[in-house]
Amino acid sequence: MRVKRILQEKEATMQASVDLTLIDPLIDKYKSKRGNMIPILQGTQNIYGYLPEVAFMKIAELTGLKLSEMYGVATFYTQFRLNPVGKHIVKVCHGTACHVQNATAISEAIEDALGIKDGETTEDRMFTLESVACLGCCSLAPVMMIGDDTYGKLTGNQAVKIVKEIKIKESN
Repeated sequence: MRVKRILQEKEATMQASVDLTLIDPLIDKYKSKRGNMIPILQGTQNIYGYLPEVAFMKIAELTGLKLSEMYGVATFYTQFRLNPVGKHIVKVCHGTACHVQNATAISEAIEDALGIKDGETTEDRMFTLESVACLGCCSLAPVMMIGDDTYGKLTGNQAVKIVKEIKIKESN
C-alpha cells in the first residue's frame, strides 16, 4: 500500500539522521553493570526523545543485550516510546471521573483541531495526543495536561483554544 511505503521511507530517513555517538558515554557507563537494560533505555530516550531502532542495534552490539529482550521491555513499560513525539504532549485523562464528565469530547475536539488521532504526532512535531488512564485530578474532571500544566473543568472548545494558544506562542 502506498501510504505504508511513504511512512516507512520517512522512518528510514529519520533513523539515518540519528547521531549514535551521543549514546557512547551512556553505554560505556552501564555496559558492564548488572540490571543495565532499563537505565540504558531511559538514557537513550532522554537523549533522542524516543528509542530509535538503530540505537537498539548499537546497544545490543556493544552490551550483549538481546534485541528481543530490549523490545520486550520497551513495549511493556509505557514510559518508553518507539516513535518520535511532539514538543508538547497533550494528555487527556480518561479515568472514571473524567470519562463521566465527557473526556471523549475533549479528545475528539483536539483530534479534529490537530488532524491526528490518539497516540499520533502532528507533522510539524509540535503536538502528540495521548489518552491516559488517570492524571490524579478527579476534582477537576474532565482534565488534560500539556507538559507540566494542568487544565480542568474543560469542554472540547476550551481544550482546543488552549492548544491553539500554545501553537500561536510557538510561532512567534
